[in-house]
Amino acid sequence: MNLSMQGWQDILKKSITRADDIPGYFGSDVSGIDRAAQVFPMRINPYYLGLIRKKDDPLWKQAVPSLEELQDDVCFEDPLNEENLSPVPNLIHKYPDRVLFLVSSQCAMYCRFCTRKRKVGTDRMVITRETVAEGIDYIRSHPEIRDVLISGGDPLLLTDERLDEILSAVRAIPSVEIIRIGTRVPCTLPMRITVRLARLLKKFHPLYINTHFNHPAEITPEAAQACTRLADAGIPLGCQTVLLRGVNDDSLVMRELMHRLLRIRVRPYYLFQGDMTRGTNHFRTSIATGKEIMKSLIGYTSGLAVPMYALDAPGGGGKIPLMPDYVSEDGERLIFTNYRGKTCFYESVR
Repeated sequence: MNLSMQGWQDILKKSITRADDIPGYFGSDVSGIDRAAQVFPMRINPYYLGLIRKKDDPLWKQAVPSLEELQDDVCFEDPLNEENLSPVPNLIHKYPDRVLFLVSSQCAMYCRFCTRKRKVGTDRMVITRETVAEGIDYIRSHPEIRDVLISGGDPLLLTDERLDEILSAVRAIPSVEIIRIGTRVPCTLPMRITVRLARLLKKFHPLYINTHFNHPAEITPEAAQACTRLADAGIPLGCQTVLLRGVNDDSLVMRELMHRLLRIRVRPYYLFQGDMTRGTNHFRTSIATGKEIMKSLIGYTSGLAVPMYALDAPGGGGKIPLMPDYVSEDGERLIFTNYRGKTCFYESVR
C-alpha cells in the first residue's frame, strides 16, 4: 500500500478495529484478540500496521489486544485519580500552576498500555464544544494557571480549524505563559504533521510538543520528516517514553532509541515507569529494571540522551524521580560512585 499519496484522514479511515481484519500472515489468535478488543478498543492504522514485522514483536505488543489485558487483577481503572481531580469535565488540575486539558477522545492508534484506556476511544469519554468551552473558562478564571498541557486522546487528530480555535482561545488568556501539546501522531501517524499544520502551530509560541516513541523501530523516515517539520517551525520537541516489558526493557534497545531520537531532533524527556492502569499489568517492569537501564545511559552516552526516570504516583500524587543512587554522606564529605563504579569524594562546604 502506497501511503505517501494518501491524506492522513484517509489512512485513519482504513484502520483495523476488529480482530478479523488482522492479516492472516501473522498467524494470530483472533478469538483472544477479539475478547480483549470488546473491553478495550482497538485501532491500528495501516501505517503503524506496516511497521509490525511479526506476531509478538515490540510493535505488535503495543498495538494488538491481548488476553492478558483481561487477566489483570492488580491495577486500577483510574490510577492517577484523574476523575477526582477534574473540577470541570476533561480538565485535570493536579499541580498548582498547570492543568491537563483533554480536547480529543480519539487516537491514531489505541496503545495497549494507555493510562486512559478506561475511556479513550469509547463513549465513556465525551468531549464536545461545550466541555472544551467550560475548560477554557476554568483556565481563564484561575490566573495561577500558567502552563496548559493539551492532550486527550490525541489533540492532533482534530482538524486544523478546530485546533486553531482551541489554541487561539487558550493563548488569548493573559495568565497562560506556556502551551504544551501531548501527541503520539509523529510516531503512529506521522503524515498528520503536514506543512500546513506546522505553520499553524508556529503561531502559538511559546509552544512545546511532547511526543512518544517507545522503540527504535518506530523511528522511520516518515517519523523523521514529521519531527523535522515541527522542529523547523521552532517547536521544541521532547519524548515521553514508557518502560514496557517485552518492548524496551533492555539497555541496548533503550540506548539506541535515545540516540535515534536525538538524530531526529527530539530530546528524551521522561522515561516513565508504567502506570498501574487496569489491563496493563503485563507490561509493568520492576523499578530496579528501570534503574539499571538508567545506569546504562548515565555516563555511557551524552547527557542529552538521558531522560528523567519517573513514576507518576498512584492516587494523583504527582511525578516522583527514580534516578539511580550515587551519593552518600559521612558528615564531612560526600562519597559518590561514578558511572564506572569508582569511589570518589567531595569535601563539604564549611
